[in-house]
Amino acid sequence: MSNPNFEQLTAAQKANAEVMMALMRTAFNGVERLTALNMAASREFFNSTVANTQQLLGAKDANAVAKLNSELAQPNVDKLVSYSRSVYDLVSEMQKEITSVMEAQYSSFTKNAETAVEKAKASAPVGGDVFAATMQSMLGASTKAFDQMTSMAKQLSDIAEANIQAASQATAIAPAKKSATAAAAKKAAK
Repeated sequence: MSNPNFEQLTAAQKANAEVMMALMRTAFNGVERLTALNMAASREFFNSTVANTQQLLGAKDANAVAKLNSELAQPNVDKLVSYSRSVYDLVSEMQKEITSVMEAQYSSFTKNAETAVEKAKASAPVGGDVFAATMQSMLGASTKAFDQMTSMAKQLSDIAEANIQAASQATAIAPAKKSATAAAAKKAAK
């Protein structure tokens, strides 16, 4: 094995190790943030449940219990939507970080592969052009597939974003409808 090949192999191994470390760092940071988010949500859920239970136990009759149930439900729905939004933002951010690392790695890989194909093409014996053309075609196809995969991931991210926004709007509209219905019911009772 010649010295330049050994140096190239060492450089490639070092680059791969750096990419893996970047991906692992991103994963650990994401898990840490998700754990903190879940702990905060669990603490809030527990405190809210205790406070709501105390209010319900203090109710004097069934009408008061029904009224409290409807009043206590909306903040919980809002908290669930907020939690879902936070999880979505976290996952979206992690996906962007991982995608950027993978895109950089893929870009580096394709540059190196294209350089290797060009070198092989220049020094290839008769018939080597066919091999080089095949390799270039494969690189082009893999680049196109990678671009399509990236585009699809962005589309899925956009769809999830639209769903989160729709859920947020639906929960904002629900209390208004509920209060209009309650007002109509009170008028009818008079």
